[in-house]
Amino acid sequence: MNTEKDFSPLTPNIVRALNDKLYEKRKVAALEIEKLVREFVAQNNSTQIRHVIQILASEFALSQHPHSRKGGLIGLAACSIALGKDSGLYLKELIEPVLTCFNDSDSRLRYYACEALYNIVKVARGAVLPHFNLLFDGLSKLAADPDPNVKSGSELLDRLLKDIVTESNKFDLVAFVPLLRERIYSNNQYARQFIISWILVLESVPDIHLLDYLPEILDGLFQILGDNSKEIRRMCEMVLGEFLKEIKKTPSSVKFAEMANILVIHCQVVDETKITNDLIQLTSMTWMREFITLSGRVLLPYSSGILTAVLPCLSYDDRKKSTKEAASACNHSLMKLITPEDDEEEEEEEEEEENKTATGSPPHKDQPKAEGDGSDLLDASQESGALSNISFFSQTSTDRPHVSLDLDGIVQVLDRHLHDSSTGMMTRIAVLKWLYHLYIKTPRKMFRHTDSLFPMLLKTLSDESDEVILKDLEVLAEIASSPAGQTDLSASCDSGDQRLELKVPSAAGAKPGYLTPSGGSKAVDASPSTPSMNSYFYKFMINLLRRFSLERKLLENRGGFIIRQLCLLLHAENIFHSMADILLKEEDLKFASTMVQTLNTILLTSAELFQLRNQLKDLHTQESCALFCCLYRSWCHNPVATVSLCFLTQNYRHAYDLIQKFGDLEVSVDFLMEVDKLVQLIESPIFTYLRLQLLDVENNPYLIKALYGLLMLLPQSQAFQLLSHRLRCVPNPELLRTADDSASAEPRAQQVAARRASHAPMDYRELLEHFDRVQSKHLEVRHQRSGRATDLSDRKLM
Repeated sequence: MNTEKDFSPLTPNIVRALNDKLYEKRKVAALEIEKLVREFVAQNNSTQIRHVIQILASEFALSQHPHSRKGGLIGLAACSIALGKDSGLYLKELIEPVLTCFNDSDSRLRYYACEALYNIVKVARGAVLPHFNLLFDGLSKLAADPDPNVKSGSELLDRLLKDIVTESNKFDLVAFVPLLRERIYSNNQYARQFIISWILVLESVPDIHLLDYLPEILDGLFQILGDNSKEIRRMCEMVLGEFLKEIKKTPSSVKFAEMANILVIHCQVVDETKITNDLIQLTSMTWMREFITLSGRVLLPYSSGILTAVLPCLSYDDRKKSTKEAASACNHSLMKLITPEDDEEEEEEEEEEENKTATGSPPHKDQPKAEGDGSDLLDASQESGALSNISFFSQTSTDRPHVSLDLDGIVQVLDRHLHDSSTGMMTRIAVLKWLYHLYIKTPRKMFRHTDSLFPMLLKTLSDESDEVILKDLEVLAEIASSPAGQTDLSASCDSGDQRLELKVPSAAGAKPGYLTPSGGSKAVDASPSTPSMNSYFYKFMINLLRRFSLERKLLENRGGFIIRQLCLLLHAENIFHSMADILLKEEDLKFASTMVQTLNTILLTSAELFQLRNQLKDLHTQESCALFCCLYRSWCHNPVATVSLCFLTQNYRHAYDLIQKFGDLEVSVDFLMEVDKLVQLIESPIFTYLRLQLLDVENNPYLIKALYGLLMLLPQSQAFQLLSHRLRCVPNPELLRTADDSASAEPRAQQVAARRASHAPMDYRELLEHFDRVQSKHLEVRHQRSGRATDLSDRKLM
């Protein structure tokens, strides 16, 4: 430094002492400076004060010489002490050169800078708050300083500054938040600890409403929550806990929507091997649970994102039990937010379109769905409310803020989870529960997505879990029976995946190989759909049978379970009537026979079919007779099943006539096994009434003859012995005849026949002819198949 340069009003002695390498001499110089500045303060000579500060800053604190810089720092601190309460007028000039020294490579100099700033701040107190961002920026750097002395000094300064902020009510939070948002993303542990400590302090001050700016720093807080340091994680948890307490106390002032996406991001674990990620996920999921509970429908536009985060967590094991429980609570709370009002929005929009068309206003087309954009929603409601002829819309905007359900996004998320083969069982169940809930609450909007969801819902029937299949069936049953599906859906139904359709002969004007399931088509009129079934019901039945045809293991392992559950959900008569109607036209005769055998077993053995069996037992109504005829025509694909149907409906003479024709059929091992099973069924509780009718030999001769016919078909197996023993128990009619029987004017069998004839006379001859035609087709197919097999074996020999 040039000692001959004029540094007045500083004396040459002061200048030499400030440049000295000894701390004691620099300290003596500082005392002289303090004395000098006090004289200027007494004289109210601000010009000289600023001149002294400028010399100390530019010529000393910012000098190239290290000892000069140290002298400048202690001199600036002395100026501040001398100024006392007036130091606030010169803080910018005092602070900036000191802060510049925070970046010095010499750790001793950084320590002296920290010491000098401590003295400056201690004197100025609240006057330093306008310069808080500069001080905070400098302190955040010293917090991560490698030198322990510098770090210790910065901690003293930090505590002093926190005390000042806590005591003051003039802290400029608005100006500070951008800096906080920037520095909160530091990866340095000490810097993170510094940031967290300050947030804790600011949150504890009643006059500082940091919660209003939580959306600015929440993402950074969750980043810090993943720090490797246990102490930092503990501090961050404490901060987040304090924020959550405040949110619960004042939910009306919380910006839930602005933080929703932040929580969604952190609810999703990228690396499941890290314990810190588990903590982040659990904490963010806990917050999400509270947000949904406290905010209500405010978060409805974010439903798709929330579900993306929540659904995978539902399949966690006990190692993440807390996260799973929080996710489950989120899922249920979010589901409750969706109400029938969300479906009514469509009606309001349509009415708005009509009114705008009537008034000459252009209709809205392809408006983007609001997803948290409050200004757009407000503008839309104000614009709509301005139209005097739309009273209901303006009322909605004044009663409560309009929140739009992002149904398209939700369905996309649900569909993606169904398609993902890695999705856990509980997640798949939750997805299906969501779909069912949406079809219940918003059926009209959901039916727009039915064609895209339908193939995957059918594929889900092959799931390994019975519970998943049950929920899937509930969704499919709701689709098939919802009144909303009774609209003009013929176009959408026709556009489905034809690979999943049965090859059913098409009606006039329909697509080849496709049975049009539209509400007004002949095919559906001929189908068994009752008024409670919509135009998707028959399509569902066609596709279900097609799936059974393509996946025989599905039919063998789950076919009975699926059909029984459908009988409970959609009424047994609808299911059996529709399947029989479709199977009647099935081209794959082997599958038709297998399917009929399956349906027949379910009909005769399942508790769910008790009411339907009773309906068929007496055939005393026109409806029951029509159902019998429909089933009979398809049951003809399987002769033994046809006989069992006749036994069930007490058509014993017709059963006997059918058995007589068995002699002309190809009796295979499979055929005899089916007869064996029928004998076992006759001994079951289902046919108790049939066995009791054997007591009335005179009025049931064809029942006995039919049973003897089955006996003659069987080889002398266990079933033969069983049936033979039963028939030996048939009593002699002469021994059972009583006086009342002799006096009876009309046998009971004739009474039953007369009662049936009065309701719906059936042409049993035509039924027998139909049986013959069906069996001829089966025989022809078997011959063709055996011919192809013979030809193939001949080729191999050649």
